[in-house]
Amino acid sequence: MIKRLALTLLAFALLPGCASVGTLNAAKPGAPIIYSGTRLDWYSLNGGCCPMDRFGAEAPAYPALDLPASALLDTLLLPFAVAAELGVGLGVTGGY
Repeated sequence: MIKRLALTLLAFALLPGCASVGTLNAAKPGAPIIYSGTRLDWYSLNGGCCPMDRFGAEAPAYPALDLPASALLDTLLLPFAVAAELGVGLGVTGGY
C-alpha cells in the first residue's frame, strides 16, 4: 500500500517535467502536435540545440528516462492530437 502511494506521488511529481505535458501546454503556433513529447525527447537525445524555438517547451532534464512515458502518453492522446492537427474542434478546454 505504501509502495503504491509512493510510486503515485513520484509520478505526479515528475509529471510537470514530462515532455508531452510541456509541449501540449505550450500552444506554440507551428509546433508539432502529434507525438510532440516523444519528438522533443528524441530531439534532445540527438543534440538538438533549440527546443524552445521548435517545440515551445524546454526539454526534460532526463530525456532518455522520459521517452517511454512520453511515448505512452502521446499514444493515448493520439486521437485528440490528430483532431487538433486536422482542425476539428472538440470543445475541450483546460490546461494550467
